[in-house]
Amino acid sequence: MSQQVTFHDHKPKESNLYSAILYGFSQSAKTIPPKFFYNERGSRLFDEICDQPEYYLPDAEKTVLNRCVNEIAEITGENRVIFEPGAGNLSKIRLLLDVLKPIAYVPMDISSDFLKSAAAGLAGDYPWLPIHAACVDFTHSLPLPEAVPDKPRLAFFPGSSLGNFHRAEAKEFLLMIRQALGREGMLLIGVDTKKSVSVLNAAYNDAAGITAKFNLNLLWRIRHELQAECEPDNFDHHAFYNRDEGRIEMHLVSQREQAVRINGHRFSFDPGETVQTECSYKYAPEEFLALATDAGLQPIKHWLAKDELFAVYLLGVSAWEV
Repeated sequence: MSQQVTFHDHKPKESNLYSAILYGFSQSAKTIPPKFFYNERGSRLFDEICDQPEYYLPDAEKTVLNRCVNEIAEITGENRVIFEPGAGNLSKIRLLLDVLKPIAYVPMDISSDFLKSAAAGLAGDYPWLPIHAACVDFTHSLPLPEAVPDKPRLAFFPGSSLGNFHRAEAKEFLLMIRQALGREGMLLIGVDTKKSVSVLNAAYNDAAGITAKFNLNLLWRIRHELQAECEPDNFDHHAFYNRDEGRIEMHLVSQREQAVRINGHRFSFDPGETVQTECSYKYAPEEFLALATDAGLQPIKHWLAKDELFAVYLLGVSAWEV
């Protein structure tokens, strides 16, 4: 790893997968938290999803960021510490670095090997940038390394990952970001918008079947990492837009009567029974701005993609308590 990359392992417990499955499979409506999508294979499959023609979000977000990055830089100024929860392959931060010129960058991700590889690649392309890669479960904490300079902070949270939180959880996450920002902090966040149901459904059911593989990878993780008796091929991927809730739902659907066994625990599945693996809430601009304001974040400016396919928001820390 490059000398300019410092790796900080906060040891998010992968064993939490075991307790999460025992809890989620014991419920009347079975669930798996979406954070467990992102082992190394899941992270790479998500990169493939972003290349699918039906998945409008990456191109829409990239177009907006390219259009407004200079305006963002005028507002934020240079020499901020940028931290990015759920940083993934670090492709999106590249749209900002040359213009915002941060004094340090802190990518945060739960997949340590994937994070190390991505940070090393970024360091090779940006030799002037100190990188503090933090392996962390950002849904629980946002620890910034002590070695990071004491400069104003900018949180970068692209890709509409906020939509994976239920609405009350989304507010709690924004409150956690506000605390991590400190005074003079700002948040640059991407949020998916409400739009045509056909466009939404197609985005989560790509013709190449990559999203299906991504969803089913959860069951392969359970089989391999927990030594579970589980047949992933006995489940189907199912994703649809729930108009009443304003969200995409992803499920794994049991094709038949079957059981999954994990360390002496037996979980029965009826034909057609589902495991919900993800919710992805979509927000009209006025809905998101109300949520952000309620979490103590002050709207500064926002930009919409063509046909309002996507939105990018810049917010600051409100004057009250940080």
